Amino acid sequence: MSQSIAVSWSTAVPRNVEPSVQVDKLTNHDLILRCQEGLRPDCAAFAELMRRYQTHVERVLYHLAPDWADRADMAQEVWIRVFRNISKLQEPGKFQGWLSRIATNLFYDELRKRKRVVSPLSLDAPRSMDDGEMDWEIAGDTPGPEEELTTREFYEQLREAIADLPEVFRTTIVLREIEGMAYEEIAEITGVSLGTVKSRIARARSRLQSQLQNYLDA
Repeated sequence: MSQSIAVSWSTAVPRNVEPSVQVDKLTNHDLILRCQEGLRPDCAAFAELMRRYQTHVERVLYHLAPDWADRADMAQEVWIRVFRNISKLQEPGKFQGWLSRIATNLFYDELRKRKRVVSPLSLDAPRSMDDGEMDWEIAGDTPGPEEELTTREFYEQLREAIADLPEVFRTTIVLREIEGMAYEEIAEITGVSLGTVKSRIARARSRLQSQLQNYLDA
């Protein structure tokens, strides 16, 4: 996968409070509540949230913009937006989904500025299922050499198939299959109707399965 994106706490948000408690002992829910107290988020609690969710932000940005050299800057901007808006989060239990939407919205903002199509997304070896859904998980048992080779070959075939998808299809399929977002959330983020979201996902699945069918049959 991509190299780890280092996000500097000192540059991402202002420093206003020195750590006074063992925030690493708090639950995610309690950390968020602590960040919502007062006029500004508690920096110690916010830093702990960053530590726990930084990898998630990196993963979202990597899937959406694998060839962008400024993903570290984007990750930092994500946390700045979180810092400024965390007080508006009404359901702390949905923090991860909210965080994903912030990262995705930032990606769309940047995409509109650049006015270009992004490169192929990198996905974790999906498999086609009988019901048309895509299962993105790899079996837990340790694969043998032949299975590893087959997985790598399929992965390369998948990359090529995704490269042929229009950007709107690639982004939509990532939001649905990897981030697990609801159709309504995807519609809100991408600014299209619910019917358009469903159509894009269906067409993306159909095209991927069609392009990979010969390989799967073999």
